[in-house]
Amino acid sequence: CLPANQERFANGKLVTVQFHPSAQVVMTAGHDRSVSLFQVDGIRNPKIQSIYLESFPIYKARFSVDGEQVIATGTHHSMFFVYDMMAGNIIPIPKVRGVEERFLRNFELSPDGSFMLLIGTSGYLHLLSMKTKELISTMKVNGRCTASAFTPDSSKIYNYSKEGEVFIWDVRSRKCLHKFEDEGSLEGMCIAVSKNNQYVACGSSSGVVNLYTTDACLKENHPKPVKAIMNLVTSATCVTFNPTTEILAVASRDADEAVKLV
Repeated sequence: CLPANQERFANGKLVTVQFHPSAQVVMTAGHDRSVSLFQVDGIRNPKIQSIYLESFPIYKARFSVDGEQVIATGTHHSMFFVYDMMAGNIIPIPKVRGVEERFLRNFELSPDGSFMLLIGTSGYLHLLSMKTKELISTMKVNGRCTASAFTPDSSKIYNYSKEGEVFIWDVRSRKCLHKFEDEGSLEGMCIAVSKNNQYVACGSSSGVVNLYTTDACLKENHPKPVKAIMNLVTSATCVTFNPTTEILAVASRDADEAVKLV
């Protein structure tokens, strides 16, 4: 295969590569302050467009669930940008009322397209309405939150803390339903919930990825993993399930080619 972004390689580190939810389009975004869209045809992969955000190195960018918007956060800003693909407008969201954060970097979008979860500092989690980008509620975990994941039906949020604890929240009531300790975790790094809601994967700084059943996560305080994946020797920075929950990808950005498919 040709490089997906061969018509415009980034000048800085790439931080996001994501396929569009319904079109044959791939997005790249990175530290060179740009978001680029490419048509994936496998022959030439022509560039559709690049959007440049002045003095805004991108930390993370994501398509909205309906594929009509791109949301991008920066490496050291308290604002974020929304790119409306239908209208071709770049909309800055300068300050979310009620959110007191110096930097807004990491975020998750709910699978049903209703919510945006901003992961703040000091354990704060800010739930925003995807439609208005206004604050609905703020939740707080003990310690520092490093990663979050919505369940496939968007009813719950799993929050992984730096201290290796996982908090499970009810989205509707914003109450903490349960918390459990990730076995042997010194520092939580990444978390994923499978599309069929059967498994939860937790990756830690030691490179170990623990796979749990969601039933055990909701009931037990010290659940036993059904499998502990030890293949990574550097910190596990990405875990994700394929859509049919048959494959789990685990990866580390600390070493070249540190990607394993389980």
